[in-house]
Amino acid sequence: MAQMWQGQPPRPAVLLGAFGLFPFLALGAISVFGPVHAIENALGALAAYGAIILSFLGGAHWGFCIAGSKSCLPETTFRLMASVTPSIVAWLSLLGPTEISLYVLSCAFVAMLIFDIWSARHGWAPAWYPVLRWPLSIGAVISSLVAVAV
Repeated sequence: MAQMWQGQPPRPAVLLGAFGLFPFLALGAISVFGPVHAIENALGALAAYGAIILSFLGGAHWGFCIAGSKSCLPETTFRLMASVTPSIVAWLSLLGPTEISLYVLSCAFVAMLIFDIWSARHGWAPAWYPVLRWPLSIGAVISSLVAVAV
């Protein structure tokens, strides 16, 4: 069955990823089209959710690394450091104004997507992982940037 998933993400991952994109889309829409009194809360919730998801993406790479690596390899240290960086960036982004948080998180999602692609090409993540990540990352970035720009 693993052979079947080499190029295409598993269906459960696609469905759960789509459900995970819903808060980005909903909070982005509230930030743009919602009542004035709801916009600040929606932006804050969008930044918090983005930080959580960015941390989750780093955790996925932690899992990829520990599932198949030998701790003595030099690349293991790099991969583990790279996997915790999103959590640190996410946390730091929340310490500033919400608008800045959303810009930082958007940049971090793009950087994470690049790392996802690079990792898959190096065999550090499943070959299907970037196929899953592309639309989800783009949706998160667009939702965040539109919400903060309006």
